[in-house]
Formats: sequence, structure tokens, C-alpha cells
Amino acid sequence: MDVFYNNVSKESLIYLGVTLFCLIFLYWATSIVLKRLGKNPKYLLPSGSFRKLAIPLILIFLSVILRMNALRDVLNLEESGFWFKKASTLLFILAMTWLVIALLKIVKKVVIGNYDIGEADNLKARKIYTQFTILERIIIFIVIVLAMGLALMSFEEIREIGLSIFASAGVAGIIIGFSAQKFIGTILAGIQIAIAQPIKLDDVVIVEGEWGRIEEITLTYVVVAIWDKRRLIVPTPYFIEKPFQNWTKTSSAILGTVFLYVDYKVPFDKLREELTRVLKNTELWDREVNVLQVTESKPNYVEVRALMSAKDSPTAWDLRVHVREKLIVYLQENYPESIARTRVLLQQPERNEDET
Repeated sequence: MDVFYNNVSKESLIYLGVTLFCLIFLYWATSIVLKRLGKNPKYLLPSGSFRKLAIPLILIFLSVILRMNALRDVLNLEESGFWFKKASTLLFILAMTWLVIALLKIVKKVVIGNYDIGEADNLKARKIYTQFTILERIIIFIVIVLAMGLALMSFEEIREIGLSIFASAGVAGIIIGFSAQKFIGTILAGIQIAIAQPIKLDDVVIVEGEWGRIEEITLTYVVVAIWDKRRLIVPTPYFIEKPFQNWTKTSSAILGTVFLYVDYKVPFDKLREELTRVLKNTELWDREVNVLQVTESKPNYVEVRALMSAKDSPTAWDLRVHVREKLIVYLQENYPESIARTRVLLQQPERNEDET
């Protein structure tokens, strides 16, 4: 018996040693390939890619070793085979989940690295970043749910309970469906935003009367950074079901308007020349639109609209403030009589002949 036991142990040791050698070689080859791809400008993987994959790869290799009969034979733990196999299954599910999530983050970093979201005209970059951010969270959510389901179903007792629940889930399914309707609708709205993109990260929007930028998009809510540093938390279905303003849907460039209410004596040509001079002397103007029009006339004043363009909405706001101030100062200094005023006509009452 001792001779037989020694032969089995030697054979198990050989199998275990060969397996360890193959796994170590595979780990080494993977590290070499990923590091070379990281140095190749054609691929240029982000730094630290292999470090993110190293731990899940080691766990996968460890799960393979735990499942080997040779390991239990060497350790003389044949009676614990069930627990070794169960630990191997759970460890493999955990490692694969970790590996998929790590690969997803690396792919996202590679794709987004080709676009600069800090540029002035960053429309395409914001589209890609928004899609990958939302889809990444959706995929991670699905992967984790599937991993938890596989882990639970690996236990026979839980699998039988699950089958019995599925068999009697008619009424319960309907009740749960109605209860989860709002949650499911919210998740679907997040997916729809990722695909249709009514909003993107860094979009300038007006929501509930507030002006701000889209700061974060999740599956269930959107964070709008208000101009005064407040944060507006909006459920994702809002951007599917209700109207809102998106100032940067197709381009970051925007038109700004300045309204002046002046007297009928204002010289429009001079005011138009002054607007051109003010715009040419500021870097806020993008040299695209420069228009001054009379848009309304009332008994007491004339409405004049100055229209100008800027590269984005914050710049347009600063440009409007600047132009409004300069035009008012110009009228005060050069044409004070052109400032809108209220005229009152006084008539002297007629005198009777007796009074004279």
C-alpha cells in the first residue's frame, strides 16, 4: 500500500508541477504581450493595464489548481473534494467577474484617451464619454447580477429553491413587476439616454428654470452643476418625458443677445458702428455674428437688439455683459438725449373773457 501511495503521490506531483509550470508560463506570456502592446504606438494600452489584470488572472489560475485531484492527492485531502470544487467554482466566478470589469475599464480608457474633452469644441468627445460611461455601468451591473446568480445556483439547495420559486411565480411575478415598474423605467431611461443622447456630459442645459452643466449621468439620476455651485439631482426619466433646453446639443457655439430700450432720437448707424468696435476689441467674440436690429417700437421707447456669437455659453454670458455695459456708456457720453424717457405734454388752460 505504501508503494502504491508513493506512486500516486509522485504522479500527482508531476501533474501538479506541469500545471503550475503551464500557468506560470501563461501568466508570463500574457504580461509580455500586454507590456509590448502598451509600448506600441499603434495600440498604446494605458499604463498599469497588466497590474489591473494580474490579480484576477492569478485567482483564475488558483481556481484551476484547486479543482485538480492531484492537489488533493498530494495534500491527502480526498475527503474534502466537495469543498475544494465548490471553492474553485466560486473563486472562478469571482475572478472572471473581476477580469471582465477590469477589461471593460481598460477598453474605456483606451477609447476615451483618443478624445480630449477639455477642448473648446468637444462635442464628439462628450458623446463618446457619455456613451461609454453609461454603458460601462450597465454592463458592470449585468455582469455582477449574473455572477451572483451563477454563484448562488452552484449550490444544489438554492437551485432547488429557485426552481420551486420559478414554478410558483405567476402571481408573485405580476406583483413584483408592478412594484418594480418605476425602477425598470428608470433603468430603461438611462439606457435610452446612452443611445439617443438627448444630453451628454458637460452639456449646458436649463432644467427647472436653472442654468447649469451636466456633471454626472448614472442609470437612475443626472447631476446638473448649477452656475452658483449648487447641484440639481434629476431622475433620468425627466430628460425623456419632459421638455428642457440643451444649449450644446449639436455645437458648443451659441448666440447671445443684448436688448436696449432707447429714445426715438437714437442714431442707429452710430450705435451699430459702436457695437462692431466693441466686439472687435474683445477676445470674447468669435468673429462670426454681429447684428444690431430694431425689434420693437413703443410710444415711449424703441427696442434695439444686439446679436453676437461666442464659442460657448459661459463666454457668451460674459460677452453680453460686456457689450451691454459698453453700449450704455457710449449712449451716456455721446447721445444722452437718446436714453429712453417719458414725455409729458402740458397744456395751458384757456382763460375766459371775464377773467381778462
